[in-house]
Amino acid sequence: MDLRDQLKNLFPAHEEQDFEMPEEEFKQKEPLVCKFEKKGRNGKPVTVVEGWEGSEEDLKKISKKIKTTLGIGGSEKDGTIIIQGDNRDKIMAILKDMGYKTKRVGG
Repeated sequence: MDLRDQLKNLFPAHEEQDFEMPEEEFKQKEPLVCKFEKKGRNGKPVTVVEGWEGSEEDLKKISKKIKTTLGIGGSEKDGTIIIQGDNRDKIMAILKDMGYKTKRVGG
């Protein structure tokens, strides 16, 4: 006798229903930090977006959206997105359009 049969014996009037768990939409708690760096990159300027709390898949999607919109290179790893050049304002505008809060760090 499996669990289903045991439950039917305990609750004969109960009718089984299918139930689907509602999917929770991911919401970023802290704002994404958008900063400019040159240090440790042979003097080449980059924009770094830090503070991602979601999955690596979503991080890659956001990074790809930024790179294709601006038409520039970059990479993503360990919760950070690195975009070539000083494009903080443009990146912050793209992230805001996507519904993320951002915070500018540095001059």
